[in-house]
Amino acid sequence: MKKIIAAVVVLAAISASLRASAALADTIEPPVSAGDPAAPVDIDAEVARLRAALRREVQYLIVDTPSAQRKWFLRVQAEIDASDLRIDRPQLLVVIDRSPRTQQMRIVLARSNGPWQDLGGTKVSTGQTGRRDYYVTPSGVFLHTDAILDWRAEGTYNENHIRGLGIKGMRVWDFGWQRAVKGWGKKEEGDIRLLLHATDPDNLERRLGHAASKGCVRIPGAMNRFLDRHGILDADYERAAKDDLRFAALLPPDREPTSLAGNALVIVDSSVAFPAAVKQLSSAHPNAPTAADLSIRVTHSTQTSKANGCS
Repeated sequence: MKKIIAAVVVLAAISASLRASAALADTIEPPVSAGDPAAPVDIDAEVARLRAALRREVQYLIVDTPSAQRKWFLRVQAEIDASDLRIDRPQLLVVIDRSPRTQQMRIVLARSNGPWQDLGGTKVSTGQTGRRDYYVTPSGVFLHTDAILDWRAEGTYNENHIRGLGIKGMRVWDFGWQRAVKGWGKKEEGDIRLLLHATDPDNLERRLGHAASKGCVRIPGAMNRFLDRHGILDADYERAAKDDLRFAALLPPDREPTSLAGNALVIVDSSVAFPAAVKQLSSAHPNAPTAADLSIRVTHSTQTSKANGCS
């Protein structure tokens, strides 16, 4: 009889413990996953974290005045409106201005409702004209999805002693085959493999800020590492990495993926006039333009540190 009573006491204790554990589990919020729209995100805190990391990790960071930020937002809005991309949650975009006069990039937080934010950027190089086999980098919205596996630079030199993709281990984001205008001849179209990548740190990085590539987008090594470490474009990759060892192996093991990760590269051109659709945005729209916004070029940027020597 004593054994039966003891067994009942033990079972009751176990049952109470299980009920307590279940109640505790109900009070714990699930972890935030990069790119998970259902996960709770403190947007302002995450933006502040990324801004601090940008200042710490990226030399020659460019920070815009409010008027310059608005012009970037308007250009991005126009490209998104002309595409199939829908901003249904707060997400980061990598934005490139291919204008020969600008040649810069920005990291932009886009929202369906509420103000957009410009986290800053750097100089870049896009497609050059006037040389055979060089293409104009196409404008538009290009998605970074798990349909294509990125790769990493080998760091080897070509016949001109140039490491075209940067030092060994630099990330190469692959946006697939895209149509682009030839920069020579009769300006016909052809196919290019659209890549976002670093460049030779000794010979070419100091020339960023000028159109110089064959159609891809060249960025500084520090920005390459920042985008890679914080998973700015890796919303799809983080999900794929849970079940696919190829994606898990590609992503850096020491990464700090942001909960605001997106998957869109947006390429704009500030040397052309704003489309009518942007000019007609309702004044209630968060990116509605003012008269001053509708000037053609993105200007009035300031840098947080001295110029990098590009002419």
